[in-house]
Amino acid sequence: MSRVYNFSAGPAVLPEEVLKEAAGEMMDYRGCGMSVMEMSHRSKMFQDIIDDAEADLRDLMGIPDNYKVVFLQGGAALHFATIPMNLMRNGVADYIVTGQWARKAFNEAKKYGQANKVASSEDKTFSYIPDCSDLPISPDADYVYICQNNTIYGTTYHTLPNTKGKDLVADVSSCFLAGPIDVEKYGVIYGGAQKNIGPAGVQIVIIREDLLRDDLPDYVPTMLNLKVQVDNGSMYNTPPCYGIYICGKVFKWIKSLGGLDAMQKRNEEKAAVLYDYLDNNSMFKGTVVKEDRSLMNVPFIIGDKDMEAKFVAEAKEAGLENLKGHRTVGGMRASIYNAMPKAGVETLVEFMRDFEKRYA
Repeated sequence: MSRVYNFSAGPAVLPEEVLKEAAGEMMDYRGCGMSVMEMSHRSKMFQDIIDDAEADLRDLMGIPDNYKVVFLQGGAALHFATIPMNLMRNGVADYIVTGQWARKAFNEAKKYGQANKVASSEDKTFSYIPDCSDLPISPDADYVYICQNNTIYGTTYHTLPNTKGKDLVADVSSCFLAGPIDVEKYGVIYGGAQKNIGPAGVQIVIIREDLLRDDLPDYVPTMLNLKVQVDNGSMYNTPPCYGIYICGKVFKWIKSLGGLDAMQKRNEEKAAVLYDYLDNNSMFKGTVVKEDRSLMNVPFIIGDKDMEAKFVAEAKEAGLENLKGHRTVGGMRASIYNAMPKAGVETLVEFMRDFEKRYA
């Protein structure tokens, strides 16, 4: 069977070049006689793998020396708790709620201190990004939190919030390495790898070193102490070794294509194919205001649930997988991450045109 075009929101499509290279090394990694899946995380060979991955990530993102990088486990959802546990010195944080994951992070933070919702787009089903130019930032806030790209609802911040001098924390799970980013505008950048970088099971945290603390409350589990994780080089316990290995290959793949500037251009061209069609047809409609549209996740509807179910089913038969929208919103969603080729988006649009002709 030939490979399908996989529009899943995560775990998501990986570059074919990476999968083929990993397949070639599955039984014997560089002559060592074993798979990366089998080798000790304490071995020099794996240390070289993780060191190389970090070096390539730093190069891609231009990460300054005073920011630390760790490869962890638990997914973004675990770090909804890790962030307030590690950063709440004053016990106060401000949250901008633009989707389900930001809302979950906000609710989790309330367990550890005073979390304030300073802006939200809940009033219109998270279909836009609120004006963040003059927010009521708390004077004693330890940080301001955002989910930078909203996987379910298809919105993204094209302009970062004015945090009025407070540290910005961003969950970038679904836009990680989609384009250039100024790391120094953030105190913490973190995200799960399974959407845009690698397999599920790896969480990358980039944190400015002055935010690491020796004086965390006693209730903070050692595993969630970011200073401990940094001090142990991501190896306080066994890290997600094989996932880190795949992430490292993806970093090299992105570098081979020209880095993050080139990746953003690719993503803009891909997204334009789908958005142009959504804006100029009589059957399908995008659900996000134009100025806040994501390059990564594109939700759309027909407005008839039976017809939407037919669309998803027929698309699957045509080799276009995982187009059903998130269970909380319905409709359809095409996730067109870095590894989705432009040809996949063009094939989707051709199918949508044909579907429109047959059923409009």
